[in-house]
Amino acid sequence: MGYPMIHVNFNVADLDKSIAFYREALGLEPVRRREGPGGSFIITYLGSGENDFQLELTWLRDHPQKYDLGEGEFHLAFRADDIDELYEKHKAMGCVCQERKGDSYYFIEDPDGYWLEVLPPVR
Repeated sequence: MGYPMIHVNFNVADLDKSIAFYREALGLEPVRRREGPGGSFIITYLGSGENDFQLELTWLRDHPQKYDLGEGEFHLAFRADDIDELYEKHKAMGCVCQERKGDSYYFIEDPDGYWLEVLPPVR
C-alpha cells in the first residue's frame, strides 16, 4: 500500500510576493495559514481545488539571506489542459526560464528561483 502525498514545502523570502505569483501564474489560492510564536514564521498552504495536494510556502523571520537552492535539479510539475494559453501568459509575466519546444513542457521560475515545470495534457 502506498501513502498519498499531501504537500511540498518551499521556503520564501517574501510571502506576499510568492502568494501573488502562484495565484497569477498557476491559479493556486491560500487554503490555510499558521503563524509561529511571536511571528517567528508564517506558513501558508496553497491549493488548486483540483485535488488535496498543497504547496506549503514558509517564511522565516530570522532568515534574511537568499535561500541556497543547490544546483536547482528539483522542481514541482503542473499539468495544463490550456498549455498554449498558459505559456503565453507566462511569457508575458516574464517568468519562463526554459523555453517550450513544440507541444512539450516548459519551465517557469518563481520569485525565489524555484523552477516549476508545466506539462501538456496526457494524450
